[in-house]
Amino acid sequence: MSARDAGRGEGADARLDRFRAIVGPANVLVGAAMAPYLVEPRGLYRANALCVLRPGSTEEVASLMEICARTRTPVTPQGGGTGLVGGQLPDLSGEGVALSLRRMTSLRGIDPFSLSMTVEAGMTLAQAQAEAERAGLLFPLSLASEGSCTIGGNIASNAGGVAVIAYGSMRDLVLGVEAVLADGRVYRGLSRLRKDNTGYDLKDLIAGSEGTLAIVTAATLKLFPRPAAVETAFVGLPSPAAALELLALAREKCGGEIAAFELIPQIGVDFVLRHGEGLRDPLARPAPWRVLIEVASLRPEGLSERLLALLGEAAERGVIADAAVAASGAQRKAFWRLREELSDAQRYEGGSIKHDVSVAVADVPAFLAEVEAALERAAPDARLVAFGHLGDGNIHCNVSQPVGADRDAFLARWDEIADVVHGIVARFSGSISAEHGIGQMKRELLARVKDPVALDLMRAVKRAFDPSNLLNPGKVL
Repeated sequence: MSARDAGRGEGADARLDRFRAIVGPANVLVGAAMAPYLVEPRGLYRANALCVLRPGSTEEVASLMEICARTRTPVTPQGGGTGLVGGQLPDLSGEGVALSLRRMTSLRGIDPFSLSMTVEAGMTLAQAQAEAERAGLLFPLSLASEGSCTIGGNIASNAGGVAVIAYGSMRDLVLGVEAVLADGRVYRGLSRLRKDNTGYDLKDLIAGSEGTLAIVTAATLKLFPRPAAVETAFVGLPSPAAALELLALAREKCGGEIAAFELIPQIGVDFVLRHGEGLRDPLARPAPWRVLIEVASLRPEGLSERLLALLGEAAERGVIADAAVAASGAQRKAFWRLREELSDAQRYEGGSIKHDVSVAVADVPAFLAEVEAALERAAPDARLVAFGHLGDGNIHCNVSQPVGADRDAFLARWDEIADVVHGIVARFSGSISAEHGIGQMKRELLARVKDPVALDLMRAVKRAFDPSNLLNPGKVL
């Protein structure tokens, strides 16, 4: 037994035996079997662990946490492993454990009258969408990684996605949570209530806390009636300012029927067409910028006409240069592929320095103009690929390496380029993390840009939930 283990009162082998007694030997992974749980999608971070634990119930999670609390063993909760800021990985010490919720996939119930659904944390987002659809309802959260990301991870990271303009982020879609605390106690906060004014809203603290306050094991989610009609258009326009004008016109003409409003640069379309399969540009002529707009209604009649009227008026005003309206479900999917494959297509173009930021919607055009000018000075010939959710001000401000440049040399400038972009974000009073979270990537940056009083309060909340700093240490704070 090492001195460190002796101080904790229980050696590694003894802890592994206790873990196996709770979840079974097959669900305590060690050695090479841990490898898939110790990587993240971009390969930016490495991790090590004493073991990977795969509980199958809330009670098993609670029992595991009791042991970890007693032995001061750090725990990193994991969902689908799709996070992009390193929040799902333990450190390199090998002293902590990764706790995967992927076995906990049950649907606990759907209440069509309360428009709610209770699911376990390991259910993928795509599965949750399918369960709602089987009940004739809609769970609207939509992400490119929905086939792999999990509900627990979506809550922990307060996931955003393409439908925030209509339905809000994940925090807005959660009615209640069940979560295991750092000492093994279970917070049983599952609720179908739309009104509950009985003190602090603990679920809203847990949502977005990135596993640093509690381990979400189940959640009750808001559902919505399924739209009776959906119409999708791919629009070409000259500038982000024109896109903003189109958004204002869409709100005037379609109001609450706007389900998505995605801004895409021509360079992004070029990347996807170059590296994707079976895709073509829906527009007859190139345009510097594109918008993917989707409208949805509970009333099947008239939606197509309203979208066409919107596009017609926008064309008459000179706001848009071209537009294509999906005539079938297959065309709608093809339009969305041009947006959804944008992130993946960038890796074929070499190194990409990525920023998930937000500014006020009205500031997006000026913000993008400043970023483009600053990058021309700081990294000539680097290619700005700025795209994302214009309707809520969340822009993925990615910078691809110059053509023919050395990938590693370009990525070595990550902090330098990030400082340029984040400095402009600060001048616009924006956020350095719109939907990806802080994790370990932006932990030091958060300490520089967050209001000091807010940081003090966050640290106090962390101490109240997790005084021994066992849950996902080294993340966020």
